[in-house]
Amino acid sequence: MRSAHPFRWLSDASQRRALPLLIVLALIGSGVMTWLDYPLRTAAAPFGIGSFELAKTLAQSQSVLTSWDPSARIYAGLSLGIDYLYLVLYSASIALACVRLARALQHRSARLAAIGIALAWAQPVAAGLDAIENYALIRLLLGSLAAAWPLLAWACALPKFTLVAAGLLYVLLAGVYALVVRSSTATGGS
Repeated sequence: MRSAHPFRWLSDASQRRALPLLIVLALIGSGVMTWLDYPLRTAAAPFGIGSFELAKTLAQSQSVLTSWDPSARIYAGLSLGIDYLYLVLYSASIALACVRLARALQHRSARLAAIGIALAWAQPVAAGLDAIENYALIRLLLGSLAAAWPLLAWACALPKFTLVAAGLLYVLLAGVYALVVRSSTATGGS
């Protein structure tokens, strides 16, 4: 593929081998993050850590924090710490899946391929936003009452979720399209 993408340093064969491993590791990471999130779901935080991420004001973030008992706060700290590993896994797996699908579709649809490359580049941005968001949330968890921290976390969470969702949507739709094209080609259709 001629387009510059985040994995151009990795050979095609290595990309093919790395993608399933990254997907498995990201799925395991998703399971761990989900498990850590269960104790964080309260009336004030119905989406667990997600409610904390999207608490735009100090009052909202304090409401979430006060709804968590000391044990839940430990789970929140673990979740935020482990998320630094998880953000590498999910962003790399989504980005590489976008690259692989863009490569598969480049001769069929240059526009779809270009979207895939753009979304591959967007995933490290999402990971960077996630890292900044985590830092802001850790500051709040450690007792900071600075109003800037929840606003910063919220300002990072929204574009992060948008970029990740766009990448996943691309992987789903482009993946289905690639399968249809492959099936059509295999059966002699055009």
